[in-house]
Amino acid sequence: MNIVTGAFGYIGRYITAQLLAAGRPVRTITTHVDKPNPFGSKVEAYPYNFSDPEGLIESLKGAHTLYNTYWIRFEHGGQTFDQAVNNTKILFECAVKAGIKRIVHISVTQASIDSPLPYYVGKGRQEEALKGLGIEFSIVRPTLVYGTEDILVNNIAWLIRKFPMIPIMGDGRYQLQPIYVDDLASIAIGAINKQGSTTIDAIGPEGYFYLEFVKTIAKALGKKPLLIKVPPKMGILLGRMIGLIVKDVILTDEELKGLMSNLLTSKQQPNGATKFSKWIEENSLTIGRSYSSELDRHFRWSRHNKV
Repeated sequence: MNIVTGAFGYIGRYITAQLLAAGRPVRTITTHVDKPNPFGSKVEAYPYNFSDPEGLIESLKGAHTLYNTYWIRFEHGGQTFDQAVNNTKILFECAVKAGIKRIVHISVTQASIDSPLPYYVGKGRQEEALKGLGIEFSIVRPTLVYGTEDILVNNIAWLIRKFPMIPIMGDGRYQLQPIYVDDLASIAIGAINKQGSTTIDAIGPEGYFYLEFVKTIAKALGKKPLLIKVPPKMGILLGRMIGLIVKDVILTDEELKGLMSNLLTSKQQPNGATKFSKWIEENSLTIGRSYSSELDRHFRWSRHNKV
């Protein structure tokens, strides 16, 4: 048995699909047990129950491997990075007590407790908690993860479709190496075959400057928006203005700082197979057709979709 956190969400859904395709049973622990279950009766859902460790232990019993994707993109509605780290510690400790033999944890490239950015500090603290458990683990650190359910790439495409001008924060020459979500899932599942505990980055085969990345998306959509370089603070302000219209958080100051600091890159050799340039062309008819809301997907669901 395998436990995948957030199997109805984004990364967790791809890990689950690959495990099931390989004939490996899956159970999920999720924040939103009432979300539509794309796997039907194949995947049984249990709540996180961070406030009920004994109940959480019961949900984890009988499994060999835990694939953990739990985290928050930004602090909102009382949810904080500190709280997410503490919840992760509870999850990991309960996994050990439940007899889990290995934890595969999805982190982020260049996570560090010494980072000036709280998101990366939180991810680093998650990793530290995992290393102190005394069981085998695999830490998988992806760069920018993209796919049809992705928010960032989809919403860049949405902006390109909707607006004749697109702001480029700074000079646009900061780098990223996007990884396809299905490739990330394969890397995560393959990590269980490694001897001992491991840490590995998940990196796509193509690298881009951000300006080039936006141009690649625009070209695939058949659009030629005017790309205007603006100071980072102005870019964040414009994002907030659009956020008010769509009732969402477009981009945080911290996310922009991480991007402009080249934190979504790696010195390791690429281990993803899918080229973003080819993927965006293949999905050009559908990507960005509608706006994807982070707040609706992760923060508002429980309040508006009670059963």
